[in-house]
Amino acid sequence: MPISRRQFANILGGTALLPTFGALAAPDRKRYKIRDVQTMTLTGPRTYVLVKVTADDGTYGIAEAYGTPGVGVKDQILDLKPFLVGKDPLEIDSLFTHLGEGTKNLSGSRTDGSAHNFMRAASGVEMALWDLAGKLLGQPVTVLLGGAFRDKVRVYDHAAPRDMSDKASCREWAAKIKEDKSGFTAHKFGLQHATERTLSVKQLMNAAQGFENCREAIGWDHDIMVHCHWEYDLRTAIQIAEAVAPMKPMWLEDPLGVDYSDSWKRLVLSSKVPICMGENLARRQGFRDFITNQGADILNPDLRNSGGFLETKRIADMAAIYDLPMATHNTASQLHTWANCQWGGAIRDFLCCETITGAGGWMDQLLALEGPYIQNGFVPVNTSKPGLGVDLNPDTVKAHLAPGEKWWA
Repeated sequence: MPISRRQFANILGGTALLPTFGALAAPDRKRYKIRDVQTMTLTGPRTYVLVKVTADDGTYGIAEAYGTPGVGVKDQILDLKPFLVGKDPLEIDSLFTHLGEGTKNLSGSRTDGSAHNFMRAASGVEMALWDLAGKLLGQPVTVLLGGAFRDKVRVYDHAAPRDMSDKASCREWAAKIKEDKSGFTAHKFGLQHATERTLSVKQLMNAAQGFENCREAIGWDHDIMVHCHWEYDLRTAIQIAEAVAPMKPMWLEDPLGVDYSDSWKRLVLSSKVPICMGENLARRQGFRDFITNQGADILNPDLRNSGGFLETKRIADMAAIYDLPMATHNTASQLHTWANCQWGGAIRDFLCCETITGAGGWMDQLLALEGPYIQNGFVPVNTSKPGLGVDLNPDTVKAHLAPGEKWWA
């Protein structure tokens, strides 16, 4: 016999179902605390500042903060340690937002608080927290970030001909690329560093001829990115874009100064080549004007500068509203290249990640992986192992520690 709504309400208001509701109530989640924060610096072509955050049960997460040309990043991370120890490592957003508040730095004076004062240090800590969170929760970082949109992420190198003006040199370059075991199909290089903010007509024509030689040698199965190092004025940037446009570059990178001005918007409207920028910008605030004013076609943050995984994902989400894709700048070690690609796997509109690895040697043995980690120009996205799904190779690390550094175990 059916019961009325009044009878049902009386049942809920009584005690008959209380034991059932009690049984269904979720148990309190296990609480963790951060026990330690450590750094370890490696040296090679650059310096590489690694970060380790350890929970009270011994579980740890690792990541990489900015090395060369960063200054004082290691000291800043250690400055942040008093704020982090004792906190819940799963509360990543809250920790990042308030990072450093009320702590004392190595000199004994109080910091003025918040992550933006320690961006390069905070970004490294934030990414290590995600690796730790994944291990504590038994989930890959890509799952915690919302899920993987792809099972592999494209990476690109810096391979360039010895002499772009010489067709034989370009053919030699192309042949070497096509024999590379990593299988890169995207390559970034550019004009020589400028002493002036303008280029002569002859310099522009030489640049056009050089990229034409490269395209002729490599064919259309490979992508080329043109790098400019923030060195040119608006007029010259427009001329460079026009000069290289017939070779269909994937993008023209950093032709104007770092910060936003309406000149970026004018360049985008004038150029047939997609304009890419962003490696030196931090947080959503740094990217906001570029996004809302359409001052770029492709955003290119460096996760070690922009705020780590979550903050940069928010930048990507903001960019997605304006249909702007993401790429990532990355001059870091194999650890950060791997982490970068795990983040890229969780971004809906992601093009590719820069890397200085993949050429063989010790840099490709930094992580304990089975086999080469770059195959056919792609890095796999971890969808099964907790956290980032990798750990360091102790022998490789110990052989390349910077002077005065020790293995952190």
